Amino acid sequence: MTDNLLTPTPVSDTLTPGTVSDTLTPGEVTLAQWRAIYRGADVKLDPACAPRVAESAAAVARILARGEPVYGINTGFGKLASVRIGDEDLATLQRNIVLSHAAGTGEPSPVPVVRLMMALKLTSLAQGASGVRPETVALLEAMLDKGLTPVVPSQGSVGASGDLAPLSHMAATMIGVGEIVLDGQRMPAADALARAGLSALELGPKEGLALLNGTQFSTANALAGLFEAELLFRSALVTGALSTEAAKGSDTPFDHRIHALRRHRGQIEVADALRGLMAGSAIRASHVENDARVQDPYCLRCQPQVMGAALDVLRQAATTLEIEANGVSDNPLIFVDADGDGADEALSGGNFHAEPVAFAADMIALAVCEIGSISERRIAMLVDPALSGLPAFLTPRPGLNSGFMIPQVTAAALVSENKQKAYPASVDSIPTSANQEDHVSMAAHGARRLLSMVENATAVIGIELLAAAQGIEFHAPLASSTWLDAARAVLRAEVPALDDDRHFHPDMEAANLLVRSGALANVAADLLPGIA
Repeated sequence: MTDNLLTPTPVSDTLTPGTVSDTLTPGEVTLAQWRAIYRGADVKLDPACAPRVAESAAAVARILARGEPVYGINTGFGKLASVRIGDEDLATLQRNIVLSHAAGTGEPSPVPVVRLMMALKLTSLAQGASGVRPETVALLEAMLDKGLTPVVPSQGSVGASGDLAPLSHMAATMIGVGEIVLDGQRMPAADALARAGLSALELGPKEGLALLNGTQFSTANALAGLFEAELLFRSALVTGALSTEAAKGSDTPFDHRIHALRRHRGQIEVADALRGLMAGSAIRASHVENDARVQDPYCLRCQPQVMGAALDVLRQAATTLEIEANGVSDNPLIFVDADGDGADEALSGGNFHAEPVAFAADMIALAVCEIGSISERRIAMLVDPALSGLPAFLTPRPGLNSGFMIPQVTAAALVSENKQKAYPASVDSIPTSANQEDHVSMAAHGARRLLSMVENATAVIGIELLAAAQGIEFHAPLASSTWLDAARAVLRAEVPALDDDRHFHPDMEAANLLVRSGALANVAADLLPGIA
């Protein structure tokens, strides 16, 4: 059993199951609500959506009664859409598509991501455009409520014609096939349903296709990456200010007037945050009149421009993903006759194509890459006495001790790995389904890489936290600002200053946890901008 399956990513505002998010109104769910679900909040669907779901299912029955061929209801799928299916085989058709399409591979997706995927699918179905019955929506909501999380392999979707394989693994558990995690245990789906007092579904017309068609897997992974990238960004502002202090850098480049002239919102907010973090610092005051450097290196001086641009990109991605999360990406879509004259329609289109998600994921990847990249440059500056004015490799006795020599190498390795991962997924495509599905988005793996990229960048920020705190302490008895001293105190409660060399890995892991958990960002939460 894999750790990433059962263990949610540690975060600052982790919610435990039983914490109730606001009632979800399909089509109007906020980014904050999606974040809460990812962090572990329970899911409660607005009951007002029930009539729309029932009307949609009734429309499917009326469409079938007309005897016309309708894709996904009484025909085959994909390249087999021209094959007509008899009424006696419609239930088998829906079961078969779920079982045949449950062809994913790779490590199981993390539980928080799968729960978010389920919630996204739930609110999509509840908009009454997919033709599923109320009991199907109710089962999905009950599985979320009772903590039943399908085991969903992480690989196998190309992000068009929907995230077919991952969503099929979810749908399979609803008919009692596959595996579910319940109370931390992985077990056959049928056993988990029975233990929770739930019954497996017998799928009705259109329902199998409705469950497995859509962008919910890609969107869930992209949202998870966005939420973790936001936390990474906020932590990196704190470590960037700490490094500026350690190197006796200037806060003049953070003057509000500079950034107001350029007008970028993110840049302005980052500059204000950095200036606020350094406000009242005795270290800064000690060299206001006699700065040895006329201008600081770019890794210090251009933080507002780089981090502000990253923030703007994350916000753009957030806008796209919030829209996508509230949309319906099924196919075909059921449009209920509002006038009662029998004009119900099943319209085939391409809402399952996840290009918007792919672009958003690529944007997040670029931002995460740059956050780590500029942080590594600050670490490299701090360990170089010619640039920082500090002891070589931040150790009181260089030579006998290597200090931060190799942690900087580790940071460089992680940054280079992220550069490779940041190659845009959206520019790739490969034909599938006998060339019927001839252009795909690659959103799924574009989104899936984000959590690993954030983990890499988190380790870089953790190293910077250690290095910057060590550097500041060489300026004693001069104190830093209230905010930055608080950040250093959070670290020193877990990791003592480095005197002589010791086993470094535990220090790094402790620092990483402070970044990953949000403890570092929380010391100055009111100063730090976010994606909202």
